[in-house]
Amino acid sequence: MEELVGQLVGYLRGMWRFRWWGLALAWVVGIGGCIAIYMMPDKYESTARVFVDTQSILRPLMSGIAVQPNVDQQVAILSRTLINRPNVEKLITMADLDLGVRTQGQREALISELTNGLRIRGTGRDNLFTLAYADTRPDRAQRIVQSLVSLFVESGLGTKRQDTDSARRFIEDQIRNYEEKLTEAENRMKEFRLKNIGLLSENGQDHVAQISQLASQLDQARLELREAENSRDALRAQLVGEEPVLLPQTPTPSAVSIPEIDGRIDALKRNLDDMMQRYTDQHPDVIGAKRVIEQLEKQKLAEIETRRQAGPGAFGALNTNPVFQQMKLALAESEARVASLRARVGEYESRLAQARAASRLVPELEAELAQLNRDYAVHKSNYDSLVARRESANIAVEMDAQSAIAEFRLIDPPSLPSKPSAPNRLLLMPLAGLAGLLAGFALTFLISQFRPAFSDARMLREITGLPVLGTVSMLDTPERARTRMRGLAAFSGGVVAFVGATGLATFALHLIQR
Repeated sequence: MEELVGQLVGYLRGMWRFRWWGLALAWVVGIGGCIAIYMMPDKYESTARVFVDTQSILRPLMSGIAVQPNVDQQVAILSRTLINRPNVEKLITMADLDLGVRTQGQREALISELTNGLRIRGTGRDNLFTLAYADTRPDRAQRIVQSLVSLFVESGLGTKRQDTDSARRFIEDQIRNYEEKLTEAENRMKEFRLKNIGLLSENGQDHVAQISQLASQLDQARLELREAENSRDALRAQLVGEEPVLLPQTPTPSAVSIPEIDGRIDALKRNLDDMMQRYTDQHPDVIGAKRVIEQLEKQKLAEIETRRQAGPGAFGALNTNPVFQQMKLALAESEARVASLRARVGEYESRLAQARAASRLVPELEAELAQLNRDYAVHKSNYDSLVARRESANIAVEMDAQSAIAEFRLIDPPSLPSKPSAPNRLLLMPLAGLAGLLAGFALTFLISQFRPAFSDARMLREITGLPVLGTVSMLDTPERARTRMRGLAAFSGGVVAFVGATGLATFALHLIQR
């Protein structure tokens, strides 16, 4: 620490030798700075305050129905990006600043000057902005700020309309694309269903459930068939013990009655009438009953033809008995029911075989159908969402046109300044004096470094590296002391005079600007 202090004292002693040079430079720099500050042209700043009201009563009312843009963020971005070259060129035209521009260089200089001079200052909240510009002419500064206010408002509304139109066009294009995709998906599903209509689910049932239902129906039909066959066999066993009675002879074939065949035909017809009330002509029971009736009628015709060829007595050989006839009729009904149930069992067996053969293809078909349904559902969901967003955007546009979601209000119009706002000469004058003192201090330091001198024995010993045997001091005579005091007083007076002159110039400037 002692060495540092000693080195600093050495520097100060060396600078003290050239103090008059420094004081002279301080006066020169100070006077030159004061003259330059006084000669600086005045600049007049025109300002305007704009408030952007983004709080509309419709915004909470239309929440969830209309698109709610972040207007605060849009306004903040606009305030930071408004000052760009296209807008500055537009502002030059609006403020008639290009009337005196003759060359491209002058225009570029004007654009650069405006870009650097325009200011948009925000409070950070409440969307209150201050637009300012300083110029050497007050009326020109006011025109520029007025044009900037108009540009600020128009850019905000125009950007919002452009964004809305772009969003609507994009949504419309996407809706058309998804309409085409939906049409293609619907056509694929239609073609797939028509191609595999016999293998797809019916009435909400899958193929496994259909096979299970067919198997259950087949088991039920087989059970009913066994019951009918047992009933028929019982009737046959009872017919063996009945006594026959001779029928009267029938002279013509049309009047011939064969009880066992006629009874079965009558029973089948009654059963057919009952089934026609419940089923269609394509039902397997109806088809089987008609087929058995046709077979019995052919059998009857063949029997009549055989008896006619055998002679007239053959028609009188028929056995009949009231009980025997009833049992014959019951047997005929039982035979008809057995035939009908056999046809039903055969039809169910055929359907079940077809279903089981097709069941191998069902998983692939169901997977393909599920993929088609999934693609269709995705396209349908996106399409519905886009349509809803389009309607929401339309409502937002109408709401904006009716109520102006973001309203620009001019709080303070552009002012016509009467006093210059720059330069701040009252601040620059003391700074000029301080700059003169610093320049003189720096000059004395540089000269002391270029023309060094040893101020004590320690410095001589450290620099030369030689032992110093002793020092010879100068005797201070009264005349030398008086000379030194006069020089110190003169230098101090020069410094005090410099500071006083700077203060006096500042005070005089203050009186002039009042």
